[in-house]
Amino acid sequence: MRILIVILCFVVSGCNSLQGVSQPYTPSEFPVLTATGYAPIDRQPAEFRSDQILMAMESSKILAYRELAEQVYGLQLDANTAVHDWAMYNTDTKIKVSGLIKGARVVKAYPVDGFYVTELELDYQVVWDLYQQSGQPPRQSILVIEPVNNF
Repeated sequence: MRILIVILCFVVSGCNSLQGVSQPYTPSEFPVLTATGYAPIDRQPAEFRSDQILMAMESSKILAYRELAEQVYGLQLDANTAVHDWAMYNTDTKIKVSGLIKGARVVKAYPVDGFYVTELELDYQVVWDLYQQSGQPPRQSILVIEPVNNF
């Protein structure tokens, strides 16, 4: 019994010594992502034109952020198709995106042809600096994007 306890102590203390200090990862390149959101001004549910423009401005910004989140985190796609008598009679597709975007900036926001357009930019150098300044080491759940050079 004592031998088993001694062996168990060596195994537990041996596992602790195997956990070395890992060097923090630093990307070799920092990509810059861009996204554009469009919102129709006339379709905004407001009585006054000025309110429609303000609502379209906000909507286009939200849609641009959604596009950035799609680029960073990807899309969750849920699709169902029903076939009856060798013919498709029902198809249902749902798309979901979820994520946290920090460090994006509005490059341009302007009306054009009845739409309000917002262009965003996400520089991963800024994102990296934000995480370094947060005082917390990067968690494993943080996505690191390395550009692919073989295209």
